[in-house]
Amino acid sequence: MSVSAEKISVVSPEEMRIQREYIEKIKTILSVRYPESSPKAYVHTYGCQGNVADSERIKGQLFEMGYVFTENREEADFVLFNTCAIREHAEDRVFGNVGALKPIKNLKKDMIIALCGCMMQQKHVSERIKRSYPYVNLVFGTFAIHRVPELLYKVLRGGKRVFETEETKGEIAEGLPVYRDREFKTWLPIMYGCNNFCSYCVVPYVRGRERSRAPEEVIKEAKELISLGAKEITLLGQNVNSYGKNSLSGVNFPKLLEMINELPGNFKIRFMTSHPKDCTKELLDTMARCEKVARHLHLPFQSGNNRVLKEMNRGYSREKYLELIVYAKKVMPDISITSDIIVGFPGETYEEFKDTLSLIEEVRFTSLFTFIFSPREGTKAKNMPDPVPYSEKSKWFSELLKVQERIAAERCKGMVGKTFEVLVEGTTKENDGRLTGRTDGSINIDFEGDESLIGEYVRVKVTNALNWILSGEIQK
Repeated sequence: MSVSAEKISVVSPEEMRIQREYIEKIKTILSVRYPESSPKAYVHTYGCQGNVADSERIKGQLFEMGYVFTENREEADFVLFNTCAIREHAEDRVFGNVGALKPIKNLKKDMIIALCGCMMQQKHVSERIKRSYPYVNLVFGTFAIHRVPELLYKVLRGGKRVFETEETKGEIAEGLPVYRDREFKTWLPIMYGCNNFCSYCVVPYVRGRERSRAPEEVIKEAKELISLGAKEITLLGQNVNSYGKNSLSGVNFPKLLEMINELPGNFKIRFMTSHPKDCTKELLDTMARCEKVARHLHLPFQSGNNRVLKEMNRGYSREKYLELIVYAKKVMPDISITSDIIVGFPGETYEEFKDTLSLIEEVRFTSLFTFIFSPREGTKAKNMPDPVPYSEKSKWFSELLKVQERIAAERCKGMVGKTFEVLVEGTTKENDGRLTGRTDGSINIDFEGDESLIGEYVRVKVTNALNWILSGEIQK
């Protein structure tokens, strides 16, 4: 589906003014309801980094209303789940967690429960919530994030349930307040929606058509992030390669990368997600030329078989994908490449699946995000013949994991003795007093160090590789 170039459609200043007025009205209501302390909000995000960025904007609005945030849903006065519709497992988790809120709501009658995100943009899901979860107060989709103040005000004042899941043309709301959990590692949305219509994917139906933010707005936000201490800025879009295609700005994605790269400051630029059919040599050349762009390319190939790729409506061949990889490694010998794979697409045979294994062996990815096919309501693949049982697909999946684990272990072993610049992201999950960080190629390394280093760049020498887990020591 092609979309002609057009002026970027943004939410009007008048509409944004109205939402700010609702924020002030809610502040007054909450000050009366909670005279002795600030009301608490619990926000949980499922799914991709795009959802995380959406939640930051929702939290920004909640914070201006007077909410403070908690990690304990039982003590919260407002609970929000920002949902994901990409896989069935994610949906099941949401329904299970919403069900678990019922006894809490029975004890706290004034608690407001809200659901938003991609799941809620699907009519069959919002209808199920309306029918089976009567204690849910507010449901809104991906097109109504800037209207959170208005929708919440209706709940607070009227006491009735509010559902807002209509699809609009997807106007971009600029100037929303943002509440970030970490200032040094940040998300920067540059576009929304998708025009690709891969046969297995629900995103175009829940996120709408592609629409790019004005480059001046992206640069403005990037400057703000840098001034606040950002050391890593990740540009987000369902397909970042399509940035600017359908706008009159004349700025495409490689040009936008250059513009951000030219901003002063000590920071790295990352981006997700890049579609192979729109990945160009211009983009790869730009990455190689821009010193602040991380040497990491996430390029989902999904399947190594051409027939399956055609059925997926991916728009490229195995040969085209490998050509891109060869060129990327030519202009950036130190490039780290990661990818996504779907195992067991409807009609896929074991012989076709082996083409995926051979592609993994040829490329030697740093890491992979792997999934067994999950049918999504409303997509073409939902109704495709699917004769291979899930148990057989699980065996293929295990075989793939073993191949990638071996490759990752071999790659990590080859890193021992080398020194890398690492952004310290926090303490290890084991809470053993060690720190963990990511290299330019998005590879994690654990090492001894003081917590004051979190958010800073340090040089770490890899001293040991246990399978695909790296450990090292800071170099002075």
